[in-house]
Amino acid sequence: MADHILNSDKAPEPVGLYPHARRVGNLLFLSGVGPRERGTRQIPGVTLDEQGTIVEYDIEKQCHSVFNNVKLILEDAGSSWDRLVDVTVFLTNMKDDFKKYNKVYAAYFKDNQPCRTTVEVSSLPTPIAIELKCIATIG
Repeated sequence: MADHILNSDKAPEPVGLYPHARRVGNLLFLSGVGPRERGTRQIPGVTLDEQGTIVEYDIEKQCHSVFNNVKLILEDAGSSWDRLVDVTVFLTNMKDDFKKYNKVYAAYFKDNQPCRTTVEVSSLPTPIAIELKCIATIG
């Protein structure tokens, strides 16, 4: 079974030593994807203070950005949004953000409904409020 590491030149650079995605057979496994923008430290919907601490954030803007980043990785790897079969979502504030996130998620996934798990975590590696881990089919 072929195993290929894949990186997108459109999605944000990984914050560690890992690829954007890895293809095994007809499955594509995406590493955790956040809302950062490629080539910049900018995070849509996030305001940081001088120490890099989150002052305020807009979960809806972060959702749109992270979904776009996932789409870019899928397309660069030869897959597509409609081929997603499993999505794990990490939120840093389930109580305040789940309802807004769920509304945005429903708009993006109204036609394709992959399996989904949503988990609250205390923090993520960069000052973001959401990260997705996805599996899609390919080829």
